[in-house]
Amino acid sequence: MHVSQTLRRLAQAAMLLSALCLAACGSRPAFDRSVPGQLSSATGGPSAGRNPAPPPSNATTPRAYRVDAAKHLYALNRDRIYAGKLPPLLYAVGTLQVRLDAKGQVLSMHWARAPSHAPEVIAEIERTVLAAAPYPAPTQMGGVTWTDTWLWDEGGHFQLDTLSEGQLQE
Repeated sequence: MHVSQTLRRLAQAAMLLSALCLAACGSRPAFDRSVPGQLSSATGGPSAGRNPAPPPSNATTPRAYRVDAAKHLYALNRDRIYAGKLPPLLYAVGTLQVRLDAKGQVLSMHWARAPSHAPEVIAEIERTVLAAAPYPAPTQMGGVTWTDTWLWDEGGHFQLDTLSEGQLQE
């Protein structure tokens, strides 16, 4: 093999590797839990919630429901909620869609924007969502998909955009 052929192949391999790295840095995670039935009790699925059923929600839209879901998550994670305004630079920000059945059990999760640089945060948010089931039953809708943005600091504390106290200015 000639030196020019070797250099051309190395350049092609480098371009392929660069393209793969760029694709991995996109907003889509390496996994997607949006397929119904994929969550099992072994992974913390619908039957994993050990919480008493909270009062039902009277929300009539997914946007209104997300306030009830956020308050529910805050109540179960008081020691993990960031108190006050968040710092100007956060460790991770991700937007998660959660689909619930009529009883408030998690059917599926889908990352609209995953913090792909922090896979441990992705896993912890999913674990937190599943552990909080059941959510307030969406009685006016018979089921709901709610979306919220998780704002995560380096110490593992968070706020949800729905109930956020904002961020400090630099």
